[in-house]
Parts: sequence; C-alpha cells; structure tokens
Amino acid sequence: MSTPAKITDWVDRSDKSGEFKRQVSSFRDHISREAGAKYPPEKDRYHLFVSYACPWAHRTLIARQLKGLDKFITFSVVHWHLGEGGWRFVTKDEKEPGANVIPDPIEGHEAFTHLRQVYYESDKDYAGRFTVPVLYDKKTKQIVNNESSEILRIFGSEFDDLLDQEHRGADLYPEALRSDIEDAHKWQYDLINNGVYKSGFATTADAYERNVTALFEALGRVEKHLQGQKEGPYYFGKTLTEVDIRLYVTLIRFDPVYVQHFKCNIRDIRSGYPATHRWMRNLYWKLPAFKDTTQFEHIKWHYTRSHTQINPLSITPVGPLPNILPLEEEVPAVAAARK
Repeated sequence: MSTPAKITDWVDRSDKSGEFKRQVSSFRDHISREAGAKYPPEKDRYHLFVSYACPWAHRTLIARQLKGLDKFITFSVVHWHLGEGGWRFVTKDEKEPGANVIPDPIEGHEAFTHLRQVYYESDKDYAGRFTVPVLYDKKTKQIVNNESSEILRIFGSEFDDLLDQEHRGADLYPEALRSDIEDAHKWQYDLINNGVYKSGFATTADAYERNVTALFEALGRVEKHLQGQKEGPYYFGKTLTEVDIRLYVTLIRFDPVYVQHFKCNIRDIRSGYPATHRWMRNLYWKLPAFKDTTQFEHIKWHYTRSHTQINPLSITPVGPLPNILPLEEEVPAVAAARK
C-alpha cells in the first residue's frame, strides 16, 4: 500500500486510480481462554481506546456493553478531531460531549498527548496509520489487537468464564448461523462498511461512480433481506449477531454524514429503505448498547471537520434533523405514501 503524504489525505495524491485502499491492521494477538495463553482474560487488565466517531471502534463498544464487559474492560475516548498528529487525547481542561472522553488514563502515560504514542510504546518502528480501536494490555503495556473484527470476536466469547449467566448467553456468533454470518460479512464489509469510504474518499469520478453504485446495490440487497425477515427484529430474525452490530455502525452514520459528506446520495435510509430503517431504529431505541454508544456530535464533527481533503472549509451541515427518527415516526413523504 502506498502511504499518503499527509495523515489527512486518505488517498495518495499520486495514485491515478483514485481508489481508497484501507490499511491492514498490524497488531493481531488475541485474548484467549486457552491454557498458557499470552493474554488470558482477566478483570481490569485490558483497556480499550476508541473514538465515538469511528464505526470500526463503535463495533467494539457495542459488543463490550452487550456482553457485560464494562465491569471487566475499561475504555476511554479520544478527541473527535483527527489532525496531522493523528487521534489525540483531550486535555484536562477540555469538556467534550460523551462519556469517558478523557486524557490517556493509563498509569505511566501522563505525558501522552496522542494515540500514536501508545503505538510507539508497543513498536518504536511502527510506520502505519494510528487507528482505533486499540485493545491494550495494562500489565505488559502492549497493544494486543487493533483489528475491530477480531476484538469483536474476542469480546464475544473469551471472557465468558468470568461472566454471569445472562451475559455468557449473549452469543453474537452462534454455531448454527456461522456460515450465514460469514457470508454476510464478506459482501457487507466490502460493499457497505468499506464501500462508503471507497465512495467518499475517491479522487476520480470513475472510482466514485463505480463504488457508490455497488454500495447502493448492496443496500438494496439488505433491504430485500430485511423485508423478507418475518421471524424477529434482527438481521437473522430472533437472534442478535455480529451482523447487526457491523451493519448498524455504518447505517446509523449514513443519513447524518455519508449522504452529503461522502456523496452517497442516491437515496437516504429514512426515505428509501423502510425495512432497513425500521431494523436500525429498533436497535437504537430498544437496546441500550446501541443507543448509549452512538454519539452523533462526535460523528458529525469528526467527518466534516477532519476530512479536509474533501471538505476543506470544515463546515458541518445542520441536517438531517433529527439525527435519527423516533421509532414510530416517518419523514413526511413516507408517511404520506402510507396513507
């Protein structure tokens, strides 16, 4: 992968393809219940560095709360703005919205101002992007993992022996659905989760049009699936899985940010995809793990004021209002069509 000249350039300006190419995560160790594991599950040993703005980090916050890991794994949130130094920690005198938006809380990190310092502590020669989420071991002062899909899987099972019966039973990757889950991940990641970025960060019209068309074809596929889902409110009916989490974090950002900022404007969710809109709102309004971890101010400010390559004036649009509609309310056009 070629490296952009600036952290805030998401596509190398010399890359004539105009395509956004996502970096592969570098830290891939695992917390494991297996005997002799390098990183065993322990209470209060691990810390999660996240951004409320980032959908990849958002996945892990939802799973942490669904699994009752708030009693076992601490977390802190970086400032919403991503500048030339990468993600930074707030200072003691800054008051940003949201829970746990605090300076780096790790003992020995009192002088740390940026997340990059956590990366260099683990690997002094690290040369990639300084991404969130970061699952950190307070005992060895090392990053365990910075790949959100793997952290999601770790949270889903590896602490189960320490959990109460209710949270142990929250199986986000049930055996009977694993084949269906993996199939959904494969196309939803490429075409939707990453598709919004491939559309929004494209630097040529060809790259943009190709990716945004594929994105909306995939959204149509989601809508058709959910229209046919009669057994329950989740993607696979009665069972809440990783698919709900991974799809939600992209779609909850779609109308407030991706429609205008990433030019993903063939349709919006609230007026163009009724079954998807109902599914998303059900998660937000009925499951606290989704609503509690969705921080719209960080989301809107981060994208519109950090991505200067595509929004150089850093003006944040006021709408859409509200950020998410109440469960039983529709936009006027949809309400009129249903009469």
